[in-house]
Amino acid sequence: MRTYAGIPEENATLENSKVMLVTVPYDGTSTWGKGADKGPELFLDASENMELYDIETQTEPYLQGVYLAGEVSENSSPEAMTEAVYQKTKELLNHEGKIFTLFGGEHSVSIGSIRAVGEKFENLTVLQLDAHTDLRPEFHGSTSNHACAVFEANQKHNLVQVGIRSMDAEEAQYLPEGRVFFAHEIANNENWVNDVLEKVSGNVYITIDLDAFDPAIAPSTGTPEPGGLQWYPTLELLRKVFEKCNVVAFDIVELMDSPMAKPTAFLAAKLYYKMLAYNDIYNNDN
Repeated sequence: MRTYAGIPEENATLENSKVMLVTVPYDGTSTWGKGADKGPELFLDASENMELYDIETQTEPYLQGVYLAGEVSENSSPEAMTEAVYQKTKELLNHEGKIFTLFGGEHSVSIGSIRAVGEKFENLTVLQLDAHTDLRPEFHGSTSNHACAVFEANQKHNLVQVGIRSMDAEEAQYLPEGRVFFAHEIANNENWVNDVLEKVSGNVYITIDLDAFDPAIAPSTGTPEPGGLQWYPTLELLRKVFEKCNVVAFDIVELMDSPMAKPTAFLAAKLYYKMLAYNDIYNNDN
């Protein structure tokens, strides 16, 4: 039996786990760098090579239990994939007292999971860490394209965007007013973490496109944009969000296979585990 990060089987059953992890190896609509369908396997392999003690929080987050809840392999069309992710998420959300997590795949995999989480939890904030706005209503003939990843979330929920540094002119009309934190502004604002926190409240879904990080530390993504977020300030933001709010779900997407995939895969593995640590110490009543 394969377990997340190679943890003992007693910490990996649905009954004994507080965390549910779904993988979606989908890369059907990406337009430049291909290989995000290999992301989940790269992430799981890197996770098996981490130390499981988190120094910052002085915890072993895996002890809360992490259940590998299966893979969504539907890839016949973007819409079919979105529906499959939606149904899988909806099914797992029936298990109370657990946090839903997902690892993609390209960013379009988040559409279905955000939709399901938004139906279950009222007053939802979607916190998006990303280089791109992903606010197109449709792209290349599909509303389930990676360029449309948070369009629906922006229509239905409180969307907060962090790290943005690339967008199309048509997306400007859809920007959530007062809730977009552009990377060039973050670079000159020592108080940006607290500014973001003011916009995030209640139930929270965190969606992290790894291209939010600067390509110096996360090069293996589909579109590595210069000028991205750094590691420790990002962790500070995430920790404070878990401390302040009820994080009900999160996903990490856009880890791409490449000859230099391992550093980004390991960053993704550590990022996921850090979020488990913050969930463990701040979100025990979830």
